[in-house]
Amino acid sequence: MESSSIGQECVFGVTLKRVKWYALAGMVVFVVILEVTRHLLYPYMLSLPGRLLTDGMLVVVALFFFGASFQIIDTMQQQLERQNRELIALREAGLDIAAELAIDTVLQKVVDQARNLLASRYGALAVYDEGGAIETFATSGISPEVRHQIGSPPRGRGLLAVVLEEGQHLRLQDLGRDPRIVGCPANPPPMRSLRAVPIVCKGPFRGNLYLADKVDGAAFDEADEETLGRFAIQAAIAIDNAYLHDKVAELAAAEERLSLAHEMHDGLAQLLAYVNTKAQAVQEYLRSGRTTEASTQLNQLAAAAREVYGDVREGILGLRASAAPSSSFTATIGSYVRQWTAQTGIDTELELPEDLRVPPRLELQLLRIVQEGLANIRKHARAKWAHIRLTSENGRVRLEIADDGLGFNPEAMGRSEFPRFGLTTMRERAESLGGTLKLETAPGQGTRVVADIPFVRS
Repeated sequence: MESSSIGQECVFGVTLKRVKWYALAGMVVFVVILEVTRHLLYPYMLSLPGRLLTDGMLVVVALFFFGASFQIIDTMQQQLERQNRELIALREAGLDIAAELAIDTVLQKVVDQARNLLASRYGALAVYDEGGAIETFATSGISPEVRHQIGSPPRGRGLLAVVLEEGQHLRLQDLGRDPRIVGCPANPPPMRSLRAVPIVCKGPFRGNLYLADKVDGAAFDEADEETLGRFAIQAAIAIDNAYLHDKVAELAAAEERLSLAHEMHDGLAQLLAYVNTKAQAVQEYLRSGRTTEASTQLNQLAAAAREVYGDVREGILGLRASAAPSSSFTATIGSYVRQWTAQTGIDTELELPEDLRVPPRLELQLLRIVQEGLANIRKHARAKWAHIRLTSENGRVRLEIADDGLGFNPEAMGRSEFPRFGLTTMRERAESLGGTLKLETAPGQGTRVVADIPFVRS
């Protein structure tokens, strides 16, 4: 877009210079004509007919001069209006495709917006793999019925096997006469003219953007090609952005899988060690005939089994909640809290801003902190209600999880009979994002956990 603006400034600068030179040349020519006429018709010019003739010549020359000037100015105005319409259309098209983050949706919007931008009947976008074969082929302007008749996508032979390099254009006035037409799909709609430009991305995506036949029947001109070339640059940026977004999501998911594996390894290892210790104790008590002590140990094993069962249910619920990429963060966390409330019977209030948008990695960690916090409430708080509040301000997000449960004295908290890992895990997740986790609690006054995490608004 910057190069487009510079080009417009150069064009109008040259045109204005021409107008100035035309005006100066017109004045010189006018003076010369006037002097020649005066010398040739000097005696006659003193009479009334001579003066009328001179005035008429002045009027004709003035009309010619002003007509030529206005014609140039009108041409400049038309060029300015056209380029202004192009810039507005390019901006709207660029904003539309940049608003999407799913690769398939971006590719389809690119070909749709390109077709609308140049008022073309048909459009197509071919994405090639490293071997030059067509990997994705998106179309626009073709009805589902016609698309079905076309059959399988092209295999990238002939004309469609031409992968354009950066700066290259493909211009065909009559498709039927080009020998490279082989390799196109069967039963295509009738097309005559074709224009194509490359889409060169920084990422692995590389393809050609095709437009065929203008709606009004006119031929594609150089201005259309320049517009299409500028739009291809915007399209490449949008595709790169969507690709990077997918990579960030993949990295976040991979990191989360490693984190879950670590937590499950540590948690299950200690739980199994706890169960093994209790089982050995039961065996010894039964061998020595101490049934009362054995019964106590069995009750503790049953409590451990209930805790594990509750953890597994919450874990499954959490995995289901985080496995819905099509849902927004607020919808995902809202659904999780509603299902958790139904499972536990603890009344839970959720307070979220409607316009909250955070990076995928932060979304996942916030969801996990909420899950850990609610799990702690279920296990230890004996609470009747819980409150979750999420706010964002000045580049930071603040998550508060509170309950009306028993509370405790953090300084006096020692080893419990049953292992607890929630607070440590929540703190590790917050600190991994450069944030902090603060605990506010006291016996009989409930518990409040506050996570304060920086983020960049996306």
